[in-house]
Amino acid sequence: MPEASLLVQTDGIPEAHDGERATDGLTRWREGADNLEGAAREAALALAGDATGQRLLRALFGNSPFLSHAALREIAFVARLAADPVPADAGAFLAEADREIRAADSQAAVMRALRIAKRRVALAAAIYDIAGVWALDQVTGALSDLADLALDRGAAFLLAQAASRGQIELPDGDEPGRQSGLAILGMGKLGARELNYSSDIDIILLYDPERTRCLGDRHPGEIFVRIARDLVKLLQERTADGYVFRTDLRLRPDPASTPLAISTLAAMHYYESMGQNWERAAMIKARASAGDLEAGNAFLAELRPFIWRKYLDFAAIEDIQSIKRQIHAHKGFGEIRLEGHNIKLGRGGIREIEFFAQTQQLIAGGRDANLREPRTCDAIRALAETGRIDGTVETAMIEAYEFLRRLEHRLQMINDEQTQTLPADPEPFRHLAIFFGAADADAFRDALETVLKTVQGHYDQLFEASPALGSAHGRLVFTGGDDDPATIETLATIGFAEPAKVSTIVRGWHHGRHRATQSKRARELLTELMPRLLETFGQTVSPDVAFIRFDDFLSKLPAGIQLFSLFKSHPELLELVAEIMGSAPKLAAKLSRNTLLLDRVLESGFFEPLGDREALAAELDEDLALARDYQDVLDICRRFANDRKFQIGAQILDAPERAGTLGGALSDLADAVLGRLLPHVEASFAEAHGRVAGGALAVIALGRLGSREMAPGSDLDLIFVYDCDPEAEQSDGPRPLAPGPYFARLGQRIIGAISSLTGEGALYEVDMRLRPSGNAGPVAVHVERFDSYQRSDAWTWEHMALTRARVVVAPQPLRERLETIIDEVLALPRDAGRVAVDIADMRRRIAAGKGSNDPWNIKLVPGGLIDIEFVCQYLQLVHLSRHPECRKRNTADVLSALRDAGVLAKGSARLLLRALTLYRNLQFLLQTGQIGRFSEENSPLALRNKLVRAGGATDFAGLTDALLRAEGEVREIFEDIITVPAEAAAAAETASASAGDGT
Repeated sequence: MPEASLLVQTDGIPEAHDGERATDGLTRWREGADNLEGAAREAALALAGDATGQRLLRALFGNSPFLSHAALREIAFVARLAADPVPADAGAFLAEADREIRAADSQAAVMRALRIAKRRVALAAAIYDIAGVWALDQVTGALSDLADLALDRGAAFLLAQAASRGQIELPDGDEPGRQSGLAILGMGKLGARELNYSSDIDIILLYDPERTRCLGDRHPGEIFVRIARDLVKLLQERTADGYVFRTDLRLRPDPASTPLAISTLAAMHYYESMGQNWERAAMIKARASAGDLEAGNAFLAELRPFIWRKYLDFAAIEDIQSIKRQIHAHKGFGEIRLEGHNIKLGRGGIREIEFFAQTQQLIAGGRDANLREPRTCDAIRALAETGRIDGTVETAMIEAYEFLRRLEHRLQMINDEQTQTLPADPEPFRHLAIFFGAADADAFRDALETVLKTVQGHYDQLFEASPALGSAHGRLVFTGGDDDPATIETLATIGFAEPAKVSTIVRGWHHGRHRATQSKRARELLTELMPRLLETFGQTVSPDVAFIRFDDFLSKLPAGIQLFSLFKSHPELLELVAEIMGSAPKLAAKLSRNTLLLDRVLESGFFEPLGDREALAAELDEDLALARDYQDVLDICRRFANDRKFQIGAQILDAPERAGTLGGALSDLADAVLGRLLPHVEASFAEAHGRVAGGALAVIALGRLGSREMAPGSDLDLIFVYDCDPEAEQSDGPRPLAPGPYFARLGQRIIGAISSLTGEGALYEVDMRLRPSGNAGPVAVHVERFDSYQRSDAWTWEHMALTRARVVVAPQPLRERLETIIDEVLALPRDAGRVAVDIADMRRRIAAGKGSNDPWNIKLVPGGLIDIEFVCQYLQLVHLSRHPECRKRNTADVLSALRDAGVLAKGSARLLLRALTLYRNLQFLLQTGQIGRFSEENSPLALRNKLVRAGGATDFAGLTDALLRAEGEVREIFEDIITVPAEAAAAAETASASAGDGT
């Protein structure tokens, strides 16, 4: 141990940059010394009166506001430091601090004792560093030992508190941390005992469930998370005495989703299954710093195979190197510029020296235990001793490291700031040069530039073959725990408005946050795919919205290897998924629930029109041939239909300007599925109830299915009609039923087969309210009852529905009979005024019950789709008796036929057809993409753009104007054709009734 005091250590003490502040500080020092007593006063005044002492004090007061403040609070302590022999380490200071901390009887007292200890050790380290009497490892060792003490005594106090609350039992009351199960790992510079002057401390808090003795019913995790939270507060909360250490727990496993304290079992599972290469690099420096050191050391020993692998995939080295490349991406870090340069993260800086050592350690340390040194300079020496670098490189890198670390300390001593960025302005730069002991700023600049270029040269030589990571837009790196500045810039260039959010999501994927990304192979594929994936989403209209939906999509996947492999080999699939995620929330939700839908995309002709009803039925037959039972039939039909619905939805997004034309495809699909499903339902029903002699069941479609105008969100409006042998009294099965109940129950079974949920979802919702007598009527009616009801009892609204009726499933004789009945009923002569009154009244009821003035409620808004349909149905009911050629089902066909028959004015027909095309395109697109009520504010920009395209407009405002104009024109035609005649007829009826009453 050196025996000389600081009073003879004249070499290396820097000059004062600010002479005035130095003089003022000396004055305040003498004033403070006068307030002391005895030997302390004499020592303090003697230091100020000594030439060397004055130079030391002026170096403090003239260079560092932080050290000035600390020294003036600790005048007696500084005077003692100057007079006593220089110690080889901080052991004596720490032992004294330990005694004071142990004597503290409250949290406030513990906090104060810790902060006083921090201030004194910081002063000692600074003064011995400035005077040039402590080597770098003595300075960093003292700071690291202080951090160990603060962590250990802080944890001990909190453990004792937990024991006093009856939450845990401690084996050793005098040393609460011993065998407590709470292990605190020091990471980074703390772990390597290389802590810098104003460093925060990186720690991981672990608890070993097998060593922890918890009492009561509280989970150990709950107890230790509270201790972790309180420990952070204990150390970093600022009080009148300052703070101890800023504390960072982000190096723990998957910090975004794990608690502050994590069990050793959970941590080990994470590292073994999802640990990343940058975490392996970080663990090189890990050390049991405080708490239960046995538990901490046992954990690190068990973790050793994760850190040190005998056979390392050299692709992993690229991943490690990417951590450094991401640092270079920060603005100004890619080149050496002295003013404003970051001496830690910039080119030629401390981090390059650390990575120079750590990367080579990871490559060879699994086979050579001599390389497993946590301290940077020791690791460099080990590399030289094992022949991996030569002696000149060893000497150059160690000298550079010590130069840069001492410079880092002087920079941080000025204001106690955790900074490694050199001043950008000339005068602060000169100040740092003086404080560092340089002759002048130019000499300092020359020395620093030489060091940085030396490091850069050796580092680049080691990694000269490293490939670039990222895309054509820039670097894309997601390793490490923090956002990479260059990646943030690249993401913004690609098109993301919130690049930091995207970066956080991707880092979560690499941490295995979703099941789909938990396997090593999945993460490898994802890493390889990442540039293309991000660029694809960046090309969508709403990149952030699309990407967040894709993250939700991934969160629902049980595995990711297959999907990522598909994306890799089929870029067009990724493009489609990005398009869906960005523009169609509803379709995206379907895809999230059933990722097997993507298999359809890979089939040839995915964007070609579907086959007609017969072709679809033939395809479904092939699938049904594999059915083993009735449940298989239900699932196969659902899978088949949902696959094609998804295909149609994708086609709607692909060509929104012709979306409305796909109603026929949706209708053919429903026809095909119903046609193949019903025989299986009947056969299953017959197993229990047999069959009725001469029995036949017909399914009549009304509404959108009847007119072959089904939209993506349409349900099925159905009527069941049956016929049977007049003599049949009951079915012939094990549990016979009379014909009426038989077909009613069969109808219920069919409804269930269509609408019930299975593992493959549902087919369609079924609406039976249009059957004879509505909800009060039987589910299935006899053909004769259907005939008589339609001719004698049906309301006008039921005949309106009948205009779109189409028999979709039936034996041929029953089909022909029903079609004849329907045609005859529709051709019956009707009172035009009475029909107009009924339809106008029905429209008013709809408006009162569920009407809307929202122009985007395209069906029900005045002048909307329902008004066009009512006009068609009114004109058909009134004129079919004279114009049977107008018997059409499809609305566009009806309008054309009415126009050609002279029933509807050509101008009105033209306006209605144009509005119909607009309405259908918009409605189909909204039902495909939008969840909930549409508004401009709550819809993705991509969907709005597709709506503009669907409506043939130039922008959304133009589309809105076109929609409002169309609704106004349709409403005017509706009123001319229906409302005005209805009012006239109602007035005539009132007048006639009054005349009849003689009034």
